[in-house]
Amino acid sequence: MATTTAVQQASIAAPMPEGRKRRYRAPDQAGPFTYVLLAVTAFLFIVPFYYMIVAGSRPMAEMNRTPPPWLPGPDLWSNMVKAFQQQNIGLAVWNSFLVSAAITVATLLFCTLAGFAFAKLRFKGRSTFFGITIATLMIPPTLGVVPLYMVMADLQLTGNLWSVILPTMVTAFGVFFMRQYLVQTLPDELLEAARMDGATSTRTFFSIVLPIARPGMAVLGMLTFMTAWNEFFWPVIALNSSNPTVQVALNNLGSGYVPDQSVIMAGTLVGTLPVIVVFLIMGRQIVNGIMAGAVKG
Repeated sequence: MATTTAVQQASIAAPMPEGRKRRYRAPDQAGPFTYVLLAVTAFLFIVPFYYMIVAGSRPMAEMNRTPPPWLPGPDLWSNMVKAFQQQNIGLAVWNSFLVSAAITVATLLFCTLAGFAFAKLRFKGRSTFFGITIATLMIPPTLGVVPLYMVMADLQLTGNLWSVILPTMVTAFGVFFMRQYLVQTLPDELLEAARMDGATSTRTFFSIVLPIARPGMAVLGMLTFMTAWNEFFWPVIALNSSNPTVQVALNNLGSGYVPDQSVIMAGTLVGTLPVIVVFLIMGRQIVNGIMAGAVKG
């Protein structure tokens, strides 16, 4: 028995032959397949944007050729000028920025407040109210267009930017997102310590909850801003051509018997650049918010 045990220990301690050695990779080390997949994904996202630049910088006659050109042309600036002449793109971009910023700020404040209440406060009917909030996600937004428009007409807000801002100042997805984030990252011990020190719920929210919720709010803010900027269905109903957002102005761009696709692409490029700039500014915050999984001391 002793001899068998010694043989087993020696076989375990003996090194494996070179040909049979296994290569182990650290869990956080990406392999070649990961880089190939990322490169293909980036290519699929970059090509449409690049082709939009090509189409916006050439005459429509050149884009209708087969095969179409794949290099940018010299007419980008002139097509942008035509887009600004056909529609008030400058006003549309400013309106979209105001609407998106107002919706983002309101959503972050109200959704974080509601998420904190559902996550950490104890009150009667909490589960019922949270279930009703989640249930609203299953209702198609198109079902509420007619009554919503009637309400805005009664308030005399049709054609006004407030008709686009007010209905989306808080969202069920935002409440659910912040609730789940605060459940995982906000320790109950911090709240108990704040209560023992005599802090009110308002003081606790602004002094403790907001700093901890900042990464999650960055992610929600970016998603909300992009959604509000790209929203088309409700703004095209509630607003008019004299006070449009970007999507409403682009819908009326290139009008005529044969729409000028080059002018439309040039205007779309102008309307897309602000979103790209915001994403580049907040990209690091988005990554930090997704990766955050604990309270930082």
